[in-house]
Amino acid sequence: MRALKSNINTASASFKENKKAMLKLVEKLEEYLEESRFQGSEKSINRARSRDKLLARERIELLLDRDSPFLELLPLAGLQNKGGFGAGGTNVSGIGVVHGKLCMINSNVGTRKGGSVDYATVFKGFRIGQITRECKLPSINLVESGGANLPDQAKIFNYGGEGFREITRRSELGIPTISVVFGNATAGGAYIPGMSDYAIFQKKAAKVFLAGPPLVKMATNEVATDEELGGAEMHSRVSGVSDYLAEDELDAIRIAREIMEFIPEPNPHLIPDSPIKEPLFDVDEILGVVPVDIKTPFDVRELIMRITDGSEFSEFKSEYGNTMICGWAKIHGYPVGILGNNGVIFSESANKGAQFIQLSNKKNIPLLFLQNTTGYMVGKAYEEGGIIKNGAKLINAVSNSKVPSITLMIGSSFGAGNYGMNGRSYEPNFLFTYPNSKIGVMGSQQLAGVMKIIQKSSAEAKGIPYDEEQAKMIEAMLIAEAEAKSSAWHATSELWDDGVINPKETRNYLGFSLAVLYSQEIKGTNSYGVWRH
Repeated sequence: MRALKSNINTASASFKENKKAMLKLVEKLEEYLEESRFQGSEKSINRARSRDKLLARERIELLLDRDSPFLELLPLAGLQNKGGFGAGGTNVSGIGVVHGKLCMINSNVGTRKGGSVDYATVFKGFRIGQITRECKLPSINLVESGGANLPDQAKIFNYGGEGFREITRRSELGIPTISVVFGNATAGGAYIPGMSDYAIFQKKAAKVFLAGPPLVKMATNEVATDEELGGAEMHSRVSGVSDYLAEDELDAIRIAREIMEFIPEPNPHLIPDSPIKEPLFDVDEILGVVPVDIKTPFDVRELIMRITDGSEFSEFKSEYGNTMICGWAKIHGYPVGILGNNGVIFSESANKGAQFIQLSNKKNIPLLFLQNTTGYMVGKAYEEGGIIKNGAKLINAVSNSKVPSITLMIGSSFGAGNYGMNGRSYEPNFLFTYPNSKIGVMGSQQLAGVMKIIQKSSAEAKGIPYDEEQAKMIEAMLIAEAEAKSSAWHATSELWDDGVINPKETRNYLGFSLAVLYSQEIKGTNSYGVWRH
């Protein structure tokens, strides 16, 4: 493949100014990520230490193979939720390597709100379960939870059973779940180990029951201790809910690793050749390449050449539909088909993208979407030219594509452009976001402008004066609200992505994600919905 050549002057004032602005957003990201690493008050942590307990992230570290990577997912879920438990909720989740095998790991933060789960934590768990099933990953749950946060019960109860359902559905597909219980797993939470393929209970620490001593006393007048009702030794020797009785936390983690040793190896579709070619350009330059101001255009090839092996890119239809850049490349040795926006999507761009998706399915190559578009082109000439039917072809191709996909939001993600470029509702296997990105029905200025036109027309139709001063105040309020609700921080708080990432870490995130996708056979499709011609 031919290496791309850069047209950017990294010594220019504009490059340096943009990099400085992006670094400010990265600093904000790091502040939020540090907030997500909060594992409870000093008092809660000291109490855990006095009981020889490890913290949630320490358990993960001990479980993982030494010096192996860990891809944390949805660390900022619930970031802006008023009344919630804060960024990330009470669960640390991500993909790691245990005994040389990729697996999903979920660790309850028992020192934060007793590990009880709020709205964001529950829905974070649903997304983690979806990734686990789609990527066919063994799952390890490090359990210490008080169950549902009761003030949130009305919002989460009807949905809460999905997590239990998915454990058994994955088991039916041959995707095992290992649960290691270090503390409480009460009420519905008892079904997490109860429905797992393997259950490990820590002696004198695990407490697993549908109803604790107070509720049993109230309901049946029976008096029993928590050890008698749901202790590790009872469940290991009497009920059979536990498969392994661990002496302490380290022993429990050892047993989990031992089980993983005998989980069948996946059949990798591809193991990259080595050595891997590094890009010809410094990945740090991405901070200056991708504009913080989403209204500033840039050539997406400048990003592509900083993330692909050897900066190589085999471009498809390079002279046609030039607002949609398509081509094949390798990232950390893994082949990938890349679609990137260079602005608004025209009919030619949509047709080109649809054809490229079809070809990647024939080649059984995963897709990477680099989203930066305000949507499809509008106007009389474009409607007459069939922008609806041609845009529909792209959405048809995205909807029916069977190869795995990754979406990265690098700027604008507005309107139906979000759909045509594999937004959240089109179920990419992974979706990451840059801190400068914006997502919504339309941009804030456009939204305010449309509302102003509607309000002015309404006033004229009713024959009443149009108040320009009031209109300006309303416009400013609409812009401020739209800006806040289209930000990367709002999106990640609402679980619209799997994580906001530092742009200079893009290549590592994509490489790890592709390794996960290539751990199973990749098979495309030749079958699509009806194409309107």
